[in-house]
Amino acid sequence: MSMGQGHSKGARPRSAAPLGWNNPRVRSFVYQASVLIAVISVVWFFAATAQENLERLNISSGFGFLDNTAGFGIIQTLVPYSEQSSYGRAFIVGLLNTLVVAVIGIVLATLLGFLIGVLRLSNNWLIAKLAAAYVEIMRNIPLLLHLFFWYFAVLRPLPGPADSLNPLPGVLLNNRGLILPAPIFDAGIIAFLVAFAVALIGGVFLVRWSRKRQRDTGQLFPAWRVFAALIVFLPGLTWLVAGAPFHLDFAVEGAFDYTGGMRLLPEFVALVLGLTLYTAAFIGEIVRAGIQSVGRGQREAAASLGLKEGTTLRLVVIPQALRLIIPPLTSQILNLTKNSSLAVAIAYPDLVAVFSGTVLNQTGQAIEVITITMAVYLTLSLLTSLAMNWYNARVALQER
Repeated sequence: MSMGQGHSKGARPRSAAPLGWNNPRVRSFVYQASVLIAVISVVWFFAATAQENLERLNISSGFGFLDNTAGFGIIQTLVPYSEQSSYGRAFIVGLLNTLVVAVIGIVLATLLGFLIGVLRLSNNWLIAKLAAAYVEIMRNIPLLLHLFFWYFAVLRPLPGPADSLNPLPGVLLNNRGLILPAPIFDAGIIAFLVAFAVALIGGVFLVRWSRKRQRDTGQLFPAWRVFAALIVFLPGLTWLVAGAPFHLDFAVEGAFDYTGGMRLLPEFVALVLGLTLYTAAFIGEIVRAGIQSVGRGQREAAASLGLKEGTTLRLVVIPQALRLIIPPLTSQILNLTKNSSLAVAIAYPDLVAVFSGTVLNQTGQAIEVITITMAVYLTLSLLTSLAMNWYNARVALQER
């Protein structure tokens, strides 16, 4: 038999693909199509039922209600708002109030959590035990009780405006909130902000240059100290040249309350304190575990090079620990943002209290209001995850 005929010795003929149900691709397609049809059917059933119930109760559907007049006031607004504003404007006010609490809480909880995590590993017995006690107490008490404690037990019993506490010059504390000096911007503020932005951008490039220089030569450069000096010196020089581009407006005692200044509501202060202290306990444990995951040999190698303990922690240990800290830290940041919805328990006007509470009760547009609220929290969570995943990819170890 010639080589062009038949199969060569030892070669197996290619088997034909199984037909019908025996083909894995066919089964996979049928399973996925069945699940998709089931999901669409369930969604269609609930949508049709909801539409039928709305028609039976004579409740209009759609998002046109957002243009209607709200008719209620909000105690904290970051944008112009009055009782004649629309429900859409009330939604924006609630959203901004939620974002302010979330951003401030995330920054403070992260900083405090890193500090607690480092202190838990301190060689000082007292400091380590105090940090451990903080973690165990804070994270084993429900967050709602934290909020109740700060609001009802700490802030509400404070004296009235006439007997306000004065812990610092220009700072007043009473049962109506925390009053701080308010900045009033003058003509030279643009130049001051430009100088601050230039100092900030220059400092970022300086830090990046110092890290590259350290990798190439092994020499350290006090980049962060120079960064801090740059942030202070350049805007300060602009302040002198521009002639004080802003001044502080201090609160003045009136007949029944203080006027002027900037007031932080007790509800806002209690919410930020509760979220920060509660979340920081979990972040502290994450940081402690991340630092302990770095081998002892790394510290010993740094010590053999003559690096101080603080420098070793900042340049050797924490950069390696971040690859384990960032993923669970992302979860805690997401939890803090979503836990801010508990503000409704202490009457802080966040998105849930304003939109899913007052607006829903007044309009009866339950489906639309809940859908918008869910979409907002979903979007915030996805954006936060995207940003943290990007940062996690930057600090991850790069394999050669």
